[in-house]
Amino acid sequence: MKKIGFLMVLTFFLLAFPGMSQAASAGTHIYLDGVELEQPVKAQAGNVNGSVMVPLRVIIESLGYDVNWEQKSGVVTIRQGDKNLQLTVGSNKATVDGESVKLSAAPMLQGGSTMVPLRFVGEQTGLKVSWDNDSKSAYLYSPDGGAAGAVIPGMGSSSPDSSNGQSETTEESGSEQEEAYIPEAPIGNGSVGVADLSMIQGISFSENKLIIAETGGIKPSVFTMNGPDRLVVDIPNAAFADTFQTAHPLDQTLRGQFAVTDYPDVSQIRYSMFDTKTSTIRIVVDLNYATQFQVINVGDGLVIIDLSAASTTPITQPGNGGKPLVVIDAGHGGSAPGAISITNKKEKDFALAVALKVEKLLKKETGLDYVLTRSTDATVSLQDRAKLANDLNATIFVSIHGNSVDAKTSPSGSETYYSRDESIPLADVMHRHLVESTKLPDRKVRKKSLHVTRETVMPAVLLEVGYLKNKTDEALMYSEDFQQRVAEGIVAGMKEYLGV
Repeated sequence: MKKIGFLMVLTFFLLAFPGMSQAASAGTHIYLDGVELEQPVKAQAGNVNGSVMVPLRVIIESLGYDVNWEQKSGVVTIRQGDKNLQLTVGSNKATVDGESVKLSAAPMLQGGSTMVPLRFVGEQTGLKVSWDNDSKSAYLYSPDGGAAGAVIPGMGSSSPDSSNGQSETTEESGSEQEEAYIPEAPIGNGSVGVADLSMIQGISFSENKLIIAETGGIKPSVFTMNGPDRLVVDIPNAAFADTFQTAHPLDQTLRGQFAVTDYPDVSQIRYSMFDTKTSTIRIVVDLNYATQFQVINVGDGLVIIDLSAASTTPITQPGNGGKPLVVIDAGHGGSAPGAISITNKKEKDFALAVALKVEKLLKKETGLDYVLTRSTDATVSLQDRAKLANDLNATIFVSIHGNSVDAKTSPSGSETYYSRDESIPLADVMHRHLVESTKLPDRKVRKKSLHVTRETVMPAVLLEVGYLKNKTDEALMYSEDFQQRVAEGIVAGMKEYLGV
């Protein structure tokens, strides 16, 4: 379509739906599993003639779906694995896996973006959705994440539960009072608004370090207590992200714990919503004896409390001089399973298995540092994957995936993708090692606009190891020996490119 034709179509939709101007007003928000998504300035969520409309691409790409827009026909095609959705601008009928579905409102153009009903997004992705008209915010939550009361289930008209816990109980630990819990307090409840909260995505303990994954730039208060010995981390203005519960369950009082068995200093880790009025999360490290610690907080989304250190002087951020830093990205995860294989296995499981094998190999390498975007079955948005690498000033970014096409006969082979020309040398080296390790047909290095390879600022590649719909490829991809060979190939490729 010529430019003038496109402008005429756009003008038609703006005139036909005058209420859409309200949707583009400043101050609207979309939260996916507690993380705010960036919206186009001229295409923001809003209520249009009784239907909450949201920018389609912002949400769908964050869930790992592929989106294709045909400007001439106005058809939007959305794919993930075997799922196939088609929407047409101006039509209130959609096609879902070949079946016709009626929409509460027709998709429309706004500021060059396709707006669709929030209700439809929830129905077709399995997310729980709600709209808070007071704060002009859309909330989308994975069905298997979060705690009861975080969002009232519903489509479009419900809002987050704003009830406050009324009673308090205290728990004594030794000679000093430590915990104060508010029973049945919703995630993020209290005087602090949801939009103002930092999200705690996960915690782990390894190499004698407590690691806290977060969004929002937390400023924790870290101190020790005795009788018995313990280290306490208080994080104000924070909430548990839905992804947190994937690895660490929360009970009805928003607390939990896990044992630590491999380190003599520590017996267990406990965590809770300590104070709902200030929305303070408390993490307690139960110590076997008093110890010193070092706080590492450089604003990169990871806060580390190192129990092997002797001072509280911050450590220099990795990747800024010294050893190169690589980011290993296991594709999909949590509520985003990725493609489904010919025997109904999930792409996310293959990607994580290979990433963890890469991690194990990298632990033996002294010439480089590494970070994983996820080490569990957690939901991590595309934006957060790229942001983590950028904020860490990583040297390279490598994303691990399995391929799939909707066809009766699926191809076989390995492909490597890049988005920016500066990534070509990395792509060439990584692809050569990938093909050598898989022994599958060489389907070449390809250029494609993918979020994680496009929005990262360092050389970045996405490895499509094999085809999940191909019987031969799939049988190999879910075998330990094949995954180990692929992991070794990935590490060899990174070392060659980095010269370490």
